[in-house]
Amino acid sequence: MKSLKRYGASDLLDFCTGILTRLDVGEEAARLLSDTLVQANLRGVDSHGVTRMGIYVERIRRGLVDPRGEPAIIRDTPAVALMDARNALGQVASYRAMRLAIEKAKAVGTGMVGVRGSNHFGAAAYYTMCALKEDLIGIALSNAPATMAPWGARAPYMGTNPLSVAVPAKGRLPIVFDMATSIVARGKIILAAQKGESIPGGWAMDAEGRITTDAEKALEGAVLPFGGAKGSAIAILIDVFAGILTGAAFGPHIGDLYRNLEGRQNLGHVFAAVDPGVFGDTDEFKNRIAQMIDEIKGLPPAYGVEEVLLPGEIEFRTAERRRREGIPLEPEVEEMLRRLGREFGVPWITPVGP
Repeated sequence: MKSLKRYGASDLLDFCTGILTRLDVGEEAARLLSDTLVQANLRGVDSHGVTRMGIYVERIRRGLVDPRGEPAIIRDTPAVALMDARNALGQVASYRAMRLAIEKAKAVGTGMVGVRGSNHFGAAAYYTMCALKEDLIGIALSNAPATMAPWGARAPYMGTNPLSVAVPAKGRLPIVFDMATSIVARGKIILAAQKGESIPGGWAMDAEGRITTDAEKALEGAVLPFGGAKGSAIAILIDVFAGILTGAAFGPHIGDLYRNLEGRQNLGHVFAAVDPGVFGDTDEFKNRIAQMIDEIKGLPPAYGVEEVLLPGEIEFRTAERRRREGIPLEPEVEEMLRRLGREFGVPWITPVGP
């Protein structure tokens, strides 16, 4: 097994921020975007980490994303709002929308904010975990460019449409669920293609509708929904909320992050926060969640399984280890970042190991 160079999270954060500010992204927005990427790497979600810097830079440089874009609230009620991202960075619009949903939940018990006119927002859990700090349940969903075939079809129509839910617990790690509605996030296939690696059978089909282990052919074809018809249905319904309800693009009408370097994405998202205190005592709710966690963790493991794990548990452990040991970067990702550093005059950082 090859040994990868590891880098400190704060160093990567500063490096990426430096690149983005040289592209006329404001300091605060650049740091936010960079933080979403580094936090994904810390949690082991490398497909949504700093590997995305290359395409983000390219889209900003081509004028496909407004680096100074200012999202605007165009409809507002005590519990629900609609935001037009105005082609701003997806992370900027999403963070503001989640914060607004949190404010509404604290005021009236629940808050929901829809977003249209947005761009790729990174890992959904970044936003739902914001609600945990306020003892709220966080929910996020987004549509995505058409890369996944509906059940029974061989041509892509919908995106991998992610969904995340974060739930606070008393004295335990929170439950943090974050998944694509495909069998695997398309970013993992992109990462495999960049590394020249094959992918497991069952992840995707080629352009002819045949299951493939070739990452490049998979990117030309379609990823498959998780759970067959059930995952397909969930992905469609996420697009109903994130795309059609918000007035954003949907299905194949969304601009592809990588393949459409001529037009905007016009992605849609929905963020929600729920105050458990509206239903009863917040501490009692968190205690009951802790009880559920303990009972699930106490179940006897299935044959061949060492430990029963809850959603987010692996990511929390990975983050703890990577904060201590550093974030490993694949050589291809490191070289891409080095190239950006040379281009924009940002010195490369010193590894912390091995």
